This record gives sequence, structure tokens and C-alpha cells, in this order.
Amino acid sequence: MKPLILIGLIAFMCSCQQAQDCDCNEETSEQKWTWSTERFEKAVSKVRAGRDLTPTSWPGNAKVAVLFSFDVDNETVAWWDGEPLIMELSRGEYGGRVALKRVINLLEKHGVPGSFFIPALSLHLAPQMADEIKRLPRHEFAVHGWIHERNTRVPPDKEREMIENSIELLTKITGEKPVGYRAPSWNFSDATPNILLDLGFMYESSMMSDDRPYELVVDGNPTGIVELPVEWIMDDAPLFNPRGGRYSNPREVLQVWKDEFDVAYEEGTMFLLTMHPHYIGHRSRIVVLDELIQYMKTKGDVWFATHQETARYVKEQAGL
Repeated sequence: MKPLILIGLIAFMCSCQQAQDCDCNEETSEQKWTWSTERFEKAVSKVRAGRDLTPTSWPGNAKVAVLFSFDVDNETVAWWDGEPLIMELSRGEYGGRVALKRVINLLEKHGVPGSFFIPALSLHLAPQMADEIKRLPRHEFAVHGWIHERNTRVPPDKEREMIENSIELLTKITGEKPVGYRAPSWNFSDATPNILLDLGFMYESSMMSDDRPYELVVDGNPTGIVELPVEWIMDDAPLFNPRGGRYSNPREVLQVWKDEFDVAYEEGTMFLLTMHPHYIGHRSRIVVLDELIQYMKTKGDVWFATHQETARYVKEQAGL
């Protein structure tokens, strides 16, 4: 594995803290109303949604595809901006020590597969998680960065190196080469799309242009990469964090997710939910996921699938 100088990386990331969402672009202070229409078009066209890849039918004549994904961040989220607090590290450790097992037990109980997006260092710190996840052979491992870095704060060559190292480490520990990618915090840099193309990923899951699977278009060119879109509504992190400004009662969130599922079912499309063991794995949250799965199963014609299974199926149906 190529060495990574984490201290240098953290220092680089910290150098951009003047704004919460700084992307290290020297033009960020320029008033956008001064931009030409051509400049807007260029910015917008970097990554776009291509053709809808929703198949005419799902496997087994199911009415809807349900995808559960889990971002196993654990301690890596504590490194968001520089040296972490010991308390925050302990909060992350809860994910691998306690919460992940609850998640796996629940999925095993219902026979439902999940896709596990793991920052490489998260798995390095707790490699036993791989065996825990592999208790159900259908579960999938996918790339979620090296140390949950912000891609827009990393030089392109370093970003590529970290993704390559992540693939190598996940393959070594799990015995499976990942085919899917999710950017940490869904944070693409200008370099990310071409890195994913060069490294041959089958699918990507960070964009929000649709509720349905679609082909990713980069700089106006169809890529053949399946996009399995996400959405903050369908993410437990901002909603279940008691210290966050968008905290919601888990029972109220459950109703929102049921409503999202009902519409996806009626439309015959896809329901994709992003979760984090260190949130959804708490006792008062895991019961929400349990109830959601039970509710979905009352419909009968639901295809529970991993992101990889879904991407492969829609590619085959679309002739990609």
C-alpha cells in the first residue's frame, strides 16, 4: 500500500477552515451575478444526470427496489477538521463496537442485504467488522474514502492515491474488490468523476439529480457508470444527531421514510436509504429500521437488493 502522510493531509485540510464549506477555490468570494452564461453552463455541466435506468420490471416481478446502505464511518468522522477530541473518538468507536452488530443482527433477522460503504481507515482500525458483515453473504463492501476526507480540499493526485489505497485495503481485508463508490459527505471534487472512470467503478452513489437510477454524465459525455442517487431526507445522520440543528424525532422520521417508500412503490422505482451504524444502531433508532422493514414486507412484491446487485441489473436491462 502506498504510504499516506496523514499529518500533512490534515494540515492541508485545516488550511481551508475560513469557511465551513470551503473548497479551496480562490474564486469563491467572487459575486456569482458577475458570471457569464457560458461560465454557469460549464459549472453545471461538469456532472449531470443522463438517461433514466429504471427497468420495466424488477427481479421477481417486484414493484420496487429497496436499497439499504450503511456508511461505517466510526472514528474517521472525528477527523473532520484537524485533531479530534477523545470524546468524539469514543462516540465513533461505538459504531464498530456495539452498533454494527445490532444492524447486522436486524438484517439477518429479516434476510435483507445491505451495502456497507467504509472509509479504509475505519476498517483498518476494526478489521473484525469484515467478518461481522459477511455473516450474510449478500452484503456488499464499497469505497467511502480513506479517512472520510473532503475531496474538495485534497489535491487531485492525493485524492486518486487515497481511492486507490482504499480499494487495495478493502480488497485485502474483505477478500472482495469493491465496485462501488460513495464520496465522503457526498463531496465530489472536479477530479473525482474522472478518477472513478479511470479506476473502473461500476456505480457511484453521491449525487442527487433523481430518485431513480441513472447514467452518470461527465463533461457532457455518458460514462456507463450507474448513479444510485442519495438525498438528505433519506439519511439518518442529520436527522438522528441530537447535537445537530436538523434533529428530528425518530418516530416522525419513520413516517417520512414510509411515505417515501409508498410513493416509490406506486411509481415502480427505487427506495434508497443511507444510514450510519453509529446513529441507526442506537437502541431507540434500530427499532425504527426494524419497523420500516416490517412495513415494507407487508407489500409482498419488494426486491431488497445491494447497490451492486441493483447497478448490475439496471446496466444489463439498459444494455450498458
